[in-house]
Amino acid sequence: MAAALFTTEQLAQFQQDGFLIVEGLFNQEEVTLLGQIGRADLAMQQATFSRADGEGGAVKLSVDNELHDDIYGAIARSHRVVDRMEALLGDEVYHYHHKMIQKEAKVGGAWAWHQDYGYWYNNGCLSPDMGSCMIAVDQATVENGCLQVLKGSHLMGRIDHGPVGDQTGADPERVDAACERFELVYCTLEPGSAIFFHSNLLHRSDQNKSAHPRWGFICCYNTKHNDPYKESKHPRYTPLAKCDDAEVVTVGRVQWEQLQSHPSV
Repeated sequence: MAAALFTTEQLAQFQQDGFLIVEGLFNQEEVTLLGQIGRADLAMQQATFSRADGEGGAVKLSVDNELHDDIYGAIARSHRVVDRMEALLGDEVYHYHHKMIQKEAKVGGAWAWHQDYGYWYNNGCLSPDMGSCMIAVDQATVENGCLQVLKGSHLMGRIDHGPVGDQTGADPERVDAACERFELVYCTLEPGSAIFFHSNLLHRSDQNKSAHPRWGFICCYNTKHNDPYKESKHPRYTPLAKCDDAEVVTVGRVQWEQLQSHPSV
């Protein structure tokens, strides 16, 4: 499976760098539907909350632990995402949660330097054998606050985290030292392209002071062997029923038609 999805060099690159960009993972129609649905989805907007960034701004996001028969669930269960995550992490994975980061034009807040495992460690996950796939809904640029990563920083292991505004940030002293030793990469993406990254990779994003929104859809996964030892706000292992890649556009078209017909639903 891994050989069919990634070359040996790509797999080695992920192990060395802690992230891998896949251009054009979703086509124009699929990502257009994702953006249209997300912005028209009243249920998502009602579930959206803000996290102050400690810099005077705030990030808006919605998080869902459950998979539903909608475009979000079709993407999170799609072979093109799940099979790649399993190839990169070397085990069966299950859906940990998914979220929509809504970094609006002019007002979208920053994310402080952090590791996702800095959050998830306290959920009973013994190892950092976890990862995320962030799909660009809008074009992600330096100007509108694209993802920034420290290349190879996942090899440092877990860093202590503490409060930064309403967020959880990595120990600033360690981050400063890491910034001197690891290459900073701005992950600019076209809509539909994605970045797969390890849960210990240090990453952040700046405030969006541009005139262009920067939404991103993130699917997070845990490995089967890393089943949490205790209950938390995110789920324990449950087998993930993968779906055909064609489901994304099929489900998306139906959902978009329903939202147009019944915008309050």
